[in-house]
Amino acid sequence: MNDGVDFAAQVEALRPQLLRFARSQLRNDAWAEDAVSETLLAALEKPHSFAGRSQLKTWLVAVLKNKVVDQLRRHAREATVLTTDDGEDLDESLFDSAAGHHWRAMPPDWGSPEAHLGQRQFFEVLEACMDHLPPAQGRVFMMREWLELSTDEICKELQITATNLWVLLHRARLRLRECLQQRWFNSAQPT
Repeated sequence: MNDGVDFAAQVEALRPQLLRFARSQLRNDAWAEDAVSETLLAALEKPHSFAGRSQLKTWLVAVLKNKVVDQLRRHAREATVLTTDDGEDLDESLFDSAAGHHWRAMPPDWGSPEAHLGQRQFFEVLEACMDHLPPAQGRVFMMREWLELSTDEICKELQITATNLWVLLHRARLRLRECLQQRWFNSAQPT
C-alpha cells in the first residue's frame, strides 16, 4: 500500500461486498453492520497486519469470517429459525433411480481446476452463482465451506437436524455445479 489514506480508501471501497457477505450469513442487518464495522476497524487500526501476500479483499473476508462467527456465537439465543423448504425439489432426472441415486451421466471433464481457480473471472462467476442460491442453501453452504463451522455448530445455530443440513448442502452443491457448468465451463472464458 502506498500510504494510510490509500489503504483506508481501498478498505472502505470493499465495504458493500463485505456487508453483503455478512448479511447473507447473519440474516440481521444490525449484526452484519457490527461484524463489518469491527472488520474495517481492525484493518484500519492495524494496516501493517496486511502483508500483501493475498488480495486485500481476501484478507478482509478472512477477518470478517471470524467476526461473523463471533456474532453468531454472541447472539446464539436470538438466532432465527431457518426454513428448510426452499420451494424446489431436487431434480431427480439427474439420477438413475434404478441404480439407487447414482448419476445418470458423469459430469463432463472441466479441465484443470487449478488453472481456473487462478483466474479472477472464475471467482466473479462463482460469487454470482452463490448469490443466486436459495437463501437457506446459500447460508448453510457459506457457513460450512467459508466459515468452516462444524455440523453441530450449524445445526445448533439454525435449529435444524443434521439430515436437513446435508440435504441443503447437497442441493446447494448441485445448483453451484449446474451454474458453473453453464456460466463458466461451457462458455468461452477469456484467457
